[in-house]
This record gives sequence, C-alpha cells and structure tokens, in this order.
Amino acid sequence: MADIQIKSTLTCPQCGYVHADLEMPTNACQFFLDCPSCDTLLKPKSGDCCVFCSYGTVPCPPIQESNVCCGQ
Repeated sequence: MADIQIKSTLTCPQCGYVHADLEMPTNACQFFLDCPSCDTLLKPKSGDCCVFCSYGTVPCPPIQESNVCCGQ
C-alpha cells in the first residue's frame, strides 16, 4: 500500500489559479474552498466527495486510504 499524501495542488475551474501545496484534512472532507484569486466558492463536482477529489492533483486522504470518503 502506498503512503497517504496529505498535500495537493488545486486549480480553480473558474480562473485557473493554482493553489500549490495545500494540506488536506486527514479525517474529513473539505466541501468548500474560496479561491483567493477570483473569490469563487469551489464546491465538489457531482459524484465527488470534496474539492480535492474534484480539482486537486491528489484525491483526499480518506479516498486514498479506502476509496470511501466521510462515512459513505
């Protein structure tokens, strides 16, 4: 089993701003994140559990660990 990664790079779908090296919560989903560039409130895409799974380079730790996020 691979090590769980806790940092991801997230790209805003609205303006393309790249949020580098963001630390992800290890025990919960991050449902919302404000883009510091365009002030858009990022939300997960349909079927995704969090903004990291939708817009990040690495899925959230619960998904990496077991493919189940936040008690799903």
